[in-house]
Amino acid sequence: MSDEKKEFEEDYQNYLKESLNEVSGLQSYSKEGQTEIVTIGKNMARRTNIMISLAILLLIVPIMTLSTYMYYAIGGKADHLIDVVTKTIYVTEPNMGLEKLRLEDEIGFFSMNIKFDVFKRIGKEDYKAGNYEIDFLLDQPSFPKKNMLLDRPLPEFPSEETEVMVHPKAKIPFIETDQWDILKKIPDGTVAEVYVSLNKVMKPEDLKNSLPKDMELRWLAVDTGMDAAQVDKEGVPITPLGYPAQYDSTIWSPFRTSDGSNEEVFLDILSLLSKNEAVAEKVARAKSLSLESRLAYIKKHGIKVYGAVITGPTEELRKLQDVKEIRAIKVGEVKLWNWE
Repeated sequence: MSDEKKEFEEDYQNYLKESLNEVSGLQSYSKEGQTEIVTIGKNMARRTNIMISLAILLLIVPIMTLSTYMYYAIGGKADHLIDVVTKTIYVTEPNMGLEKLRLEDEIGFFSMNIKFDVFKRIGKEDYKAGNYEIDFLLDQPSFPKKNMLLDRPLPEFPSEETEVMVHPKAKIPFIETDQWDILKKIPDGTVAEVYVSLNKVMKPEDLKNSLPKDMELRWLAVDTGMDAAQVDKEGVPITPLGYPAQYDSTIWSPFRTSDGSNEEVFLDILSLLSKNEAVAEKVARAKSLSLESRLAYIKKHGIKVYGAVITGPTEELRKLQDVKEIRAIKVGEVKLWNWE
């Protein structure tokens, strides 16, 4: 072996010995130390994931909120849904209205909540009848949450046995004399509301002319071709359709108009609701409206009424028993005297 090669071999062996000495001099980690290092790594990874998730949420929340506001604002979606809801009340709930200016609405993630009070005219004053709360998921409403304050609220699900205004071709589901006796026993000096069933369909003006003085015709139940059966083609109970008999001076009412009669406004509302029937049926007490066929019937045969809501002094309302056009009554709300 040459001297150069021998010298190289010795240097290599010395390098290996030095390297081994350095490795053997390193202090190895204990089992507990290794576990602590792994735990620290996991915690750092978890915190990193949480921070990334929070950052993503902070970006998503304003985007979702903005998207929801844009959905309800663009094209007036929120105003349109509120319009459908409030007008449904006017034409399906006898002698009931609301203060649209006090309606509260709140928009959430892809949802909207509306709250409003409803009122009844008894005598010469409007009394709070209750309140509604409706949740929308996009444009799909939930069934209303109602808190009614009436002494004689109408049934939540109308049927042949519970209806208060009955078509001339339908059987009266209650004993007519009992209702007249109730009206006679109510003290004088009060005002009351009565639901009237007629013995024939008639024009609104003819009904108004047949009534005694010193009482007010409030709401008219319109003959729609289905009211005698009180159910639709599938046997589901329908709700009466009608409209206020009086001009409504409140600025939020759809029946405050100088452009046409209440009959024309009523037809316009039915046309609107027929295009939004799924929403209207959720709001109405009965879960079938059959608006397309009922609206077609009214347009063909004209507006004729089979029932009405009348209010006034109790002693004056007793005179309705002498009106030959009236078949039966059902007593509604009673209040203290306010007929000044």
